[in-house]
Amino acid sequence: MTNPNTIDEYIAGFPEEIQQILTEIRATVHAAVPGLTETISYAIPTFKFKGKNLVHFAAFKNHIGFYATPDGHEAFAADFSRYKTGKGSVQFPLGEPMPLKLIAKVVKFRVTEVE
Repeated sequence: MTNPNTIDEYIAGFPEEIQQILTEIRATVHAAVPGLTETISYAIPTFKFKGKNLVHFAAFKNHIGFYATPDGHEAFAADFSRYKTGKGSVQFPLGEPMPLKLIAKVVKFRVTEVE
């Protein structure tokens, strides 16, 4: 895939079943905090709040990567404990339901950090 310019282009570059998951995550983020700005940063979908990066997500062969900065991940370490994590990242396996409620909680938390 070439570097996308929009989240729509990013999502369109994946098979239909992955597109559906990415679309659900996108909708979850917008439902959690209406009015976020969408962009592509680091070649992946990014949501901004008051000009600051809030969260990012990306699709990979076996998982969806979700990035809410190190602070966002530290605050939800217990919730993320069942997933593979790194500093500021968590991997949600594609063979499992996406934890959309958890994603929404993390997004709301990140907004409070930015405010």
